[in-house]
Amino acid sequence: MKSGNITNGSKTAAKRRYDDACGLAHALDLIGERWALMVLRELMLGPKRFSELRSDLPGISANVLTQRLEELEQRGLLVRRKLPPPSGAQVYELTTWGYEAEPIVQTLGRWAARSPAHDTSLQISPVSILLSLRTMIDLAKVGDLDARIGFRFGDETYVGHLTADALDIVRSDPATADVIFEGIPQGIAAAVYGDVPFEALAAQNMLRVTGDLTLAKRFTTLFELPPKAF
Repeated sequence: MKSGNITNGSKTAAKRRYDDACGLAHALDLIGERWALMVLRELMLGPKRFSELRSDLPGISANVLTQRLEELEQRGLLVRRKLPPPSGAQVYELTTWGYEAEPIVQTLGRWAARSPAHDTSLQISPVSILLSLRTMIDLAKVGDLDARIGFRFGDETYVGHLTADALDIVRSDPATADVIFEGIPQGIAAAVYGDVPFEALAAQNMLRVTGDLTLAKRFTTLFELPPKAF
């Protein structure tokens, strides 16, 4: 009976299955379609509206995004819910199991960063750069720091809690953070990975830093990209 249920499924679903008992094969059944893992990435730091996902994934069409969201919901990786009044907007949010995919995203990102073909000049979303920070931080360098780091990308705001144990980041108002980085994701990438001075980035309207500048400068020294594979 079980075999019959699988056989009688839609042709589309059958084509997407690897029919392999390996856990990796099933993982690809779950998130292997084009854009699926990118959608998961964008939800790793909290729920988003459909329009926000479209904005942060500019290469995806509305139809494909709708399909990926429906599939990920059916597979138990995300849920739809409405925000409380007065907003009432519908958002997409990862389930507890969905959030468990973050180490996969981090490991793939670190591995791929070693590729000589990695083009860092391409577009990068706010969530992507913040996940990059969570991935590339060297916690051994943090020492006794216990600080709140704010990030503002237009209307999208986050706060990171930095300790020797982790860099936890959530969507929140950074108004009371010890230091605030405000600008575009490429600006933070340039400061952290390119050692570009804050003054130069401010002059280009890429990044503005307010608050504890000493802390801000130390923060940018805590990250290091892995060496290229060849």
